Amino acid sequence: MKLISSFLCMLCISFSAFANDIEQAKPWLERLSTSLKTLNYSTSFVVVKNNQAEPYHWLHGVDDKQQELEILAQLNGPRRDVLRRGNTVSYIEPEQDAYSVSSAYLSGPIPAIFSHDIEALESSYRFISVGRSRVLGRVAQVIRIVPKDSHRFDHWLWLDQQSGLLLKMAIITRQGQLLEQVQFTHLDVTNDIAESLKQLQSAELPSVSDVGIQNQQDELFWHVSWLPQGIEIIKSSRRRVNNDKTVEFILLSDGLVEISVYINPSNIQQRPIEYASDGATAVFSQIVDGLEVSVVGKIPLETAKMIADSVGPVATNSQ
Repeated sequence: MKLISSFLCMLCISFSAFANDIEQAKPWLERLSTSLKTLNYSTSFVVVKNNQAEPYHWLHGVDDKQQELEILAQLNGPRRDVLRRGNTVSYIEPEQDAYSVSSAYLSGPIPAIFSHDIEALESSYRFISVGRSRVLGRVAQVIRIVPKDSHRFDHWLWLDQQSGLLLKMAIITRQGQLLEQVQFTHLDVTNDIAESLKQLQSAELPSVSDVGIQNQQDELFWHVSWLPQGIEIIKSSRRRVNNDKTVEFILLSDGLVEISVYINPSNIQQRPIEYASDGATAVFSQIVDGLEVSVVGKIPLETAKMIADSVGPVATNSQ
């Protein structure tokens, strides 16, 4: 009896500690969201995967009209800049016409959910406060974003205690294997916006070419019948390529992770599974019964296969 009482006591303490971890972690993530949207900062970071490092420069500011301004630039290879002024995001790339889309966030290595409503992740992830560390000479609070199932990876965040901004991010398997890392190399928080952002205020940007693309839903012939909890269809489209081949595209997301699914009929009936990993990104492809399905996303290969296996024809109502 004493043994059972001791066990129940330990269980209560364990649940209490877990609840306390969530209570401590969530305010930090909410502070990160606020800081990313409201502070003026200039940062540089590198994305490290497969023993290679890709450097970026990131500027953010808020002008006198409370409009957000951002510039994200890749520093290696051909120049590629992503600019944001309010709800307009423009892409400037070599050998391609510049274009703009309607969006309230940049698409890049830092998940956009970090600057939005973090509560959107609570159905699929737990937030855990780990403790403090030191990154870039600054005291950092370490927060884990842990999936409630085995179909996604852990995200570890190191947040600057002074500003609340991100200093480091790691994507890790449940077995503790480091797959991908974002390491900031400098961080400056200023009172005024950077000169480059002042120029962006009055710059002539390409006109917006797609409005509401996040909600675009084309009627498809194929659908995905299984998804991990919390992952939903964000947009879908069907397009013809090479005049004789139709490819259907489905974009899935749980807010933190995006998954692309490509579906098209094939002249080949069967083909062995093809797969590869690029850091945390799985690339999975198979042809079964003349249907080619490819899945790409920062998920385990096993999850990608389960999504691909669940693709089937859309049911039609018959009289």
